[in-house]
Amino acid sequence: MTWTSSSADEAMAKALVLAREATELGDVPVGAIVLDPDGVVIGSGFNTREGEGDPTGHAEMNAIRVAAKVVGEWRLEGCTLVVTLEPCTMCAGAIVASRLERLVFGAFDDKAGAVGSLWDVVRDRRLNHRPEVISGVRAEESTALLQEFFASHR
Repeated sequence: MTWTSSSADEAMAKALVLAREATELGDVPVGAIVLDPDGVVIGSGFNTREGEGDPTGHAEMNAIRVAAKVVGEWRLEGCTLVVTLEPCTMCAGAIVASRLERLVFGAFDDKAGAVGSLWDVVRDRRLNHRPEVISGVRAEESTALLQEFFASHR
C-alpha cells in the first residue's frame, strides 16, 4: 500500500473513533489501529489503563498485541501503526521491537512523547530498526479530544 495524505487521514479517522470509545469508558482518549501491508486493519485498541488497572494498557500496546495474534508472530514487518497521540517511551520501544514499518500519529505529546517531543526513540540510530514516521495527521482533532477530556476531569 502506498501511503498518501488521504490514506493517513482515513486511518486516523478510525483511530479517533476508538479514542472516543476510551473516553466513554473513563479513560484518556487515545486510539490506535494496526494495518497490514495491504491496508487492512489487523489490530485495534484504545487506552484501558484506568478500566483494567494495567499500566501497559496504552492504545498502541493493545493494538500491537491484537495484530501480533492475528499475524501469528511478534514481527509486524510491513505493517503500519496509526495512533491519535505521539507514543510514550514504552510504546515507542514496542514499535521498534515489533518491527513496524511505519508510525502515523496525530497530536504531539510535550509531556511524555518519545517520537520527537521529549525523546526520539523510534529514530535512534543505535537501534536495529527505525520505522518511517508521519506526524500531525488530524492533530487538531486529537488535541481537542484530549483537552475536552482533561478539562472535564479537573
